[in-house]
Amino acid sequence: MGKLIVLLGPTGVGKTELSLRLAGHFSAPIVSADSRQIYREIPIGTAAPSSEELGAAEHFLIGARSIHQPYSASLYEQEALALLEQLFSSHEYVILSGGSMMYIDAVCHGIDDMPDVDPEVRDMVYRRYEEEGLEPILAQLRELDPVYYDRVDKQNYKRVLHGLEVCLSTGRPFSSYHTGQRRERPFEIIKIGLNRPREDLYERINLRVEQMFASGLDQEARAVYPYRQLNALNTVGYKELFAYFDGAIDLGEAKRQIQRNSRIYARKQLTWWQRDAEIRWFAPSELDEIINYVEGSCLS
Repeated sequence: MGKLIVLLGPTGVGKTELSLRLAGHFSAPIVSADSRQIYREIPIGTAAPSSEELGAAEHFLIGARSIHQPYSASLYEQEALALLEQLFSSHEYVILSGGSMMYIDAVCHGIDDMPDVDPEVRDMVYRRYEEEGLEPILAQLRELDPVYYDRVDKQNYKRVLHGLEVCLSTGRPFSSYHTGQRRERPFEIIKIGLNRPREDLYERINLRVEQMFASGLDQEARAVYPYRQLNALNTVGYKELFAYFDGAIDLGEAKRQIQRNSRIYARKQLTWWQRDAEIRWFAPSELDEIINYVEGSCLS
């Protein structure tokens, strides 16, 4: 049976570097579990591996899609599982590395099949959100799906809007599609979590944002600015720069907001993973301990 090493952790913790070292030790290809690195137009703002890093190990699902192609965790599950079946035919180990919580859960446990959203409905819901704000959206969601309304994070507008999109597109409550059924996988899963002291992590995040700007993040964001309504660009690094381009804030404030929002996202990632008892946590410097843990898990 193949062994899937799942390398996860908050943004900026050092997953890319460690994944390369593990790939070298285990002769393993690397499959990305990053919901934004899959888009080829935005490598800087998503901290995609450099050409040198990509050349150091075999990588998959990085730069594989365009921002103009709709994508979802459900599609990722299908593509990643088909890819893993192929890779395990010639490799004992494969590394799944990334920080997108839903993508990792999709591969490890499966996610509920969700219906496609009518593009016209999506455009209508987003236009309404931009014109009227979130409160009317929440009110309609409460009417159409009180179960999902009660449990959704009402500060996360993307989840609120998606719930309403599904209700309007299908005529059924979004919550009716949630079964929570865990699927069996034909490979062994070993979850490795990376973390650092909070101050160290935040310093790395702030420095990485500075490096992104030095590498041309603002030019990259300017190139995709005409498509700012796309869901692929509804993410940290681009939203803030789009506000700068719109004249709402200055460039210094955009940079500060990117750093702050990246730190907030890192906290959300860690909170999400706290509920997963299958994760064994390490510092990124503990390469030998991680290798011993992986190899010991495979013997047990």
